[in-house]
Amino acid sequence: MSVVFEPTSEEDAADIVRQAAEAGSPLAICGGGTRSGFGNRVRADQVLSTRKLTGIVSYNPAEMTMSAKAGTPMAEIETALLANRQMLAFEPTDHRGVMGATGAPTIGGVFAANVSGPRRITAGAARDHLLGIRFINGSGEVIKSGGRVMKNVTGLDLVKLLCGSHGTLGLLTEVTFKVLPLPLAAVTIAAFGLDDAQAAAAMAHALAMPVEVSGAAHLPDSVRYRFIGSSHPDGAATVLRLEGLAASVAARAEKLRAAFAAVAPVVTLEQEATEKLWRDIRDVKPYADGTQKPLWRVSIAPSAGHQLVAALRLEAGVDAFYDWQGGLIWLRMEADAEGDLLRRYIKGLGGGHTTLVRASDAVRAVTPAFEPEAPAVAALSARIKEKFDPRGIFNPGKMGKS
Repeated sequence: MSVVFEPTSEEDAADIVRQAAEAGSPLAICGGGTRSGFGNRVRADQVLSTRKLTGIVSYNPAEMTMSAKAGTPMAEIETALLANRQMLAFEPTDHRGVMGATGAPTIGGVFAANVSGPRRITAGAARDHLLGIRFINGSGEVIKSGGRVMKNVTGLDLVKLLCGSHGTLGLLTEVTFKVLPLPLAAVTIAAFGLDDAQAAAAMAHALAMPVEVSGAAHLPDSVRYRFIGSSHPDGAATVLRLEGLAASVAARAEKLRAAFAAVAPVVTLEQEATEKLWRDIRDVKPYADGTQKPLWRVSIAPSAGHQLVAALRLEAGVDAFYDWQGGLIWLRMEADAEGDLLRRYIKGLGGGHTTLVRASDAVRAVTPAFEPEAPAVAALSARIKEKFDPRGIFNPGKMGKS
């Protein structure tokens, strides 16, 4: 049975970390627990949770910035933003469905995992919206970005380093981030019947047009009906989102429809249907299936994504759909994780990044969840880890490292 610490203040959290460091006792870092299955299994019998470090510290809608404690539920953040018609533009995924989790996603967890959804192709990743942080290092010291600088790490961007580190470098206690206005109108242009290669070319063409596409995804036949019902034309759906002022969206939608009507049946999805569709894409709805079938998140050049999936299908049972103009592939394996096979093909197609999002404990025990680092990068990562967490107490083993 694990010991679970749930401090109610930053000072209490720092004391817990300090005592763990002195005792050399590893800590599993978590927020709401909705992404605890990410990565390899953490080798720790004590859990340090931020779920009681809650509350919006400050929110200035006019300046479009917010500060919140790390354990603040995303629902609280989103409710406050919605009241002022604002949003997190990077559209963070809610992983509860695919992970089979029941906790509440937290704002600290979003930034700790650098969780970014469909709008990343125009708005950037979560880390691009993070302005400042407070965190506790592996010695139990409270650090504030832009203020106190850690010895021997001068010049490092602490915000960028902590975002996406999955709790291996420090315990986030507070985050400050920018927000943006909600779009007043949104529609989706959906083209039906394109195969994966045709869809990749179509999405590239749409992104090159002066129509400001804010979402581009391809939903093959195997998943299309989980997103878009049977009342529309048959075949795979290639979907392109437009957002902004109503008159501008209407004009751009007409231009995009005209560009694709000659090559495929085209349907316009209005605002309500658009919001539901992109929420389902964001949250990987087809693979929220109640199973532990291995689920990979693959980032690759948009032009190479369909080649990767086609090659894998010759050797393994694979289901997939594409986001980010084809540059993000959600891959569900029907049996084995096939990590070595997947990474070999990615390397042959020019490189990319893989994350094993979901798998059974047995699979995670033998499959590296994150992309193995090159020796030079691994050496740099080890030096950074040593400076932030000299006793190695934060999430040991999470990213396949000690």
